[in-house]
Amino acid sequence: MASPLCFPLSQISLKIDRSALVPRPSANQRSFAFKYVNSIFHSRHVLALGSTRSNDWSFAGGLRITIRPNVRTFHLHRKNYGVHASWLANSQIASSVFTLGTAAVLPFYTLMVVAPKAELTKKSMESSIPYVVLGLLYGYLLYLSWTPDTLRQMFASQYWLPELPGIAKLFSSEMTLASAWIHLLAVDLFAARQVFQDGLENEIETRHSVSLCLFFCPIGIVTHVITKALSKSSRNAEQRLH
Repeated sequence: MASPLCFPLSQISLKIDRSALVPRPSANQRSFAFKYVNSIFHSRHVLALGSTRSNDWSFAGGLRITIRPNVRTFHLHRKNYGVHASWLANSQIASSVFTLGTAAVLPFYTLMVVAPKAELTKKSMESSIPYVVLGLLYGYLLYLSWTPDTLRQMFASQYWLPELPGIAKLFSSEMTLASAWIHLLAVDLFAARQVFQDGLENEIETRHSVSLCLFFCPIGIVTHVITKALSKSSRNAEQRLH
C-alpha cells in the first residue's frame, strides 16, 4: 500500500484568481463608471459653498460619494441680512427727514421773534412754500410707514374711535414718529403765522406767543388770546380817561 504524499507547508503556494471572485466589468461599463465619478468630482466645486461631502470605500461597492446640502443655514443668513439692511435704511430716512423739517421752520420763527415788523418777515409769512415742503415730507414718511394694519391700530374700538393703546403701538415705529413730528411742525407753524398776522392787524405783542407755538402750540394760542384781551381792556380804559 502506497503511503500518502506529505509536503511541507512552506512549499505550498496558493494562487487565487481575483477575477473569479469579482466579475470584471466590460469596457463600456468601465467607461460609464469613470464618466459618472468624474462628473461628481467636477460638480463638487459648485456645491462646495452650501454642501458637505463624505466618501465611503468598500471592496464590494467601490467608491460612494454622499452630498448633504446646507441650504437652510445659507438662506437664513441672507434673510436676516436683508431685514437688518431694510431697518437701517428706514431709520436713516426718518432721522434725516426729522432733522430737515426742524431746520426748515426755525428761520420763520426767528424772523417773527427778532424782526416782527420787517418787510422780509411779512413776505415770508405770506408765502405758502414752507407748508408745501412740510406737506410733501409728511406724505413721503406716511407712505413709507403705512401698513395694512395702520387703520386697524388707529381705530381699534368697536365704535371706530382711536384708542390710546393702538396709537402707542402705532408710534413705536421711528418712521411713524418722524411723520407725526413733521405733522406737528406744519400745524404749529400755521398757528404761529395766524397769531403773528393777528398781532400785526391789532397792534398786539406776539413774540412770546409765537415762541410758545414752536414747542407748546396750544399754550401759545391761549397766551395770545389772553394778551389780546388784556390789550383791548387797556385801550378801552385809556379811551375812557381821555
